[in-house]
Amino acid sequence: MSQPMTPAAVHKQYDEGMTAFRRQLSDGGARIAFARESDAFMRECACGVWRADQAGVTPLHVEYYNAIYTKGSPVPTALYWELGSAVQDYPGFVLPNFFRRLVQADLENGTRSSRRFVDTFTLMLLLFAAVDGKVSEAEAGFVNRCADSLSRYCDKAGVGGGKTPLDVNDFVARRTDGEPIPTGRPEDEAPAASPAPAPAAEAAKQEAPAQPEETQEELLAQLDELCGLDKVKEDVKGLINLVKVRKLRQEHGLPVPPMSLHLVFMGNPGTGKTTVARLLAKLYHAIGVLSKGQLVEVDRSGLVAGFVGQTALKTQEAVNKALGGVLFIDEAYALANQENANDFGREAIEVILKAMEDHRDDLIVIVAGYTELMGNFINSNPGLESRFNKYFYFEDYDGPQLAEIFRSMCKKNGYTLDETTDKAAAEAFQVMYDRRDENFGNARDVRNVFENAVARQANRVAAMDAPTKEDLMAFTVADLDLEEEPEKA
Repeated sequence: MSQPMTPAAVHKQYDEGMTAFRRQLSDGGARIAFARESDAFMRECACGVWRADQAGVTPLHVEYYNAIYTKGSPVPTALYWELGSAVQDYPGFVLPNFFRRLVQADLENGTRSSRRFVDTFTLMLLLFAAVDGKVSEAEAGFVNRCADSLSRYCDKAGVGGGKTPLDVNDFVARRTDGEPIPTGRPEDEAPAASPAPAPAAEAAKQEAPAQPEETQEELLAQLDELCGLDKVKEDVKGLINLVKVRKLRQEHGLPVPPMSLHLVFMGNPGTGKTTVARLLAKLYHAIGVLSKGQLVEVDRSGLVAGFVGQTALKTQEAVNKALGGVLFIDEAYALANQENANDFGREAIEVILKAMEDHRDDLIVIVAGYTELMGNFINSNPGLESRFNKYFYFEDYDGPQLAEIFRSMCKKNGYTLDETTDKAAAEAFQVMYDRRDENFGNARDVRNVFENAVARQANRVAAMDAPTKEDLMAFTVADLDLEEEPEKA
């Protein structure tokens, strides 16, 4: 049996797959329904997969289950006994309401999103099935039955296209004689059949030459190119100058006062916190503060396990990956559950604090999240207050900045805006900013507008007889669909 994926890797693959599918949905109602309901549905189906296997629930199943959520959605915190009961009591597959909405949207708009979801759904269930390093025949049978139910609903409704060519049986772990591995018999285990990168892609990745390290000047130039963030840029440059002078004083044998380089990033989603953290990690490496300069990004699911004793191991694994670089903890406030004194997030905080002390010369921790919630987080533990004393505040992008981010996305991806379309976009982004609420996604909302425009432009151009290069590149006002309020990320 091969090594199963880590829960953090499962969360990343699930989040990226489901988010990519959601962003392709051009129908606003279907997109909202999918965002609200899909995570709970997929967790229920995971219970069905594990019920079919009849091999019992392990602590790793709990970690997988708690990794099934998309960014910005509630994080599950199931315990071992809770998951065991959910698996045992799984009621059977029920067609989800959001899928009915997908099919309705397909019929209204002539799209095939529901067919694409069957593929996404199948791959995700195979991901869950491989929790023990293999996909059993019983698990594959359950996945097939569920996917067939979705496909039959599409057929009856009249959605174009046919059943997915994906063959679940290709992923079933088999013995050397080609027979499926019986469920629950460790002596017959074979290499895992979970989805893996294509060999050619892996080989290309291994053979790719190492990129030259970026200089301090190049990294600061990248910082300056970021839209807005004037105060953050000033703070970053001041911090780098402070560190450089501190090192020079050390080299000349002069005393240096103690200084913490750990940071708190406060602000709403989509304001560039991760991008700035990545640049800071590289800058720290360029000036000799960190030995590697990599950024390891985690959230609660990447640190906290659902059972006693394993959170410390999971958190330490993340710390080990970050040594020599920056550990970036997004939505860090989720670690401090004020309502539950026994929450495992507190154990993760203690491990992180110890690592900051033990590796003070080669580890920097950046915690990030909403301004008010981050204040509560820092005040929840005296150790956090003493180690995090530098705060960077990321303000919301205003209307002109949102428009500039949109233009940058267009230019980077080979799309053009004429004067009329550019003016209409700028006015719409100003309205977006003026109407912002607590769900305002900043650059994430801009990306949603861009990706939806790409989909609408593709439908428009595909209907042309012989589109020119200019046609393929041009966005129109209709492509932007500016009357529809963009989705909140």
